[in-house]
Amino acid sequence: MAATARETLAATMGEAASRLLDTLDDDQRALAHWPFPADDERRRWFYTPTDHGGLPLGAMDPAQQRHAWQLIATGLSTAGYVTAATIVGLENVLDQLEGFTASWGRARGRDPLLYFVRIFGDPASGHWSWRVGGHHISINMTIIDGALAGTTPLFLGADPASAPLLGPHPLRPLAGVEDLARDLVRSLDPGQLAVARVSATAPADLVLANRAAPAAGDTALPLRDIWRGRLPEPFDELAIRIQSGLDETLALTPDQVAAMAWSPTPKGLAAARLTLDQREMLDVLLQRYVERLPDALAAEETAKFAGALLDDVHVLWAGGLEPGVPHYYRLHSPLLLAEYDNTTRGANHVHTVWRDPRGDFADELLLHHTNHPH
Repeated sequence: MAATARETLAATMGEAASRLLDTLDDDQRALAHWPFPADDERRRWFYTPTDHGGLPLGAMDPAQQRHAWQLIATGLSTAGYVTAATIVGLENVLDQLEGFTASWGRARGRDPLLYFVRIFGDPASGHWSWRVGGHHISINMTIIDGALAGTTPLFLGADPASAPLLGPHPLRPLAGVEDLARDLVRSLDPGQLAVARVSATAPADLVLANRAAPAAGDTALPLRDIWRGRLPEPFDELAIRIQSGLDETLALTPDQVAAMAWSPTPKGLAAARLTLDQREMLDVLLQRYVERLPDALAAEETAKFAGALLDDVHVLWAGGLEPGVPHYYRLHSPLLLAEYDNTTRGANHVHTVWRDPRGDFADELLLHHTNHPH
């Protein structure tokens, strides 16, 4: 019997992970290789420049770094890999924008080598997972019964979201999911927009933040809570001041916060109320999210919103409709979840994540797996 796409991807990932592990010394392996499932750690993920857990690129030699990037490439499409590599390179751009002064308690606060690899379990077995994370990247892949079972959360962000090149076009790694969404919402008639746009003001960050398992009523977390533990002083106080400034600037009302709060039942405008042209725009927007996955898997993910299933996708928007104005949106159905925000740094700082509302980290499958109960 021919291997399925998920089995083939799992085998490729296993080979890449084993090559990396085989090169590590004992100290490196202690950081990089943990048991599976180890759920308390495996289901932790971040997108801030914190310790994501694992072996950082900066603690690897060049050959090991190449193996790490080979592993990353197995979990992304070519376009997704190029985008991820660009996001890492933006750490140097962000460092310059901040006057080469950011530290967050480290020698260098914006560091393209501060991306962490952690492998859970034996890649030669049928049950294992791997994670790569750092500032604005979180890749989480889970293999069950020798097949790729979980690919979420898959987070990509960019700061700056738009930066000058010699050009003439600017560097915008995540332009597609910004521009397509704005075009869709601006195409809505007044009645549609009144349902989709639940708040004239955007939240300061993703509403679900980096929660492993969202719960009804969840709202955006304070910046200081999206780190591994508390920051050392004075940086914890700095995070509090940044958050206070955001809260004062945004001045969200309790009603606005409640309107954007997470609900297992999708909020906003159902695609069933869109015109044919608008449905096509939504379909293309969703494809931009699944296209960050390997090509062999992207077509399978597209099935989550194919045909009549698109009716169940709801579009929720908050904030302005013009470029350069803070905004947020959520695309949500029982089968899929995409979340996006572009609020800070003058609406030039994008966060995006593709998630599974039934359970990230292959939670749904692990829950019923007899050999690895969750």
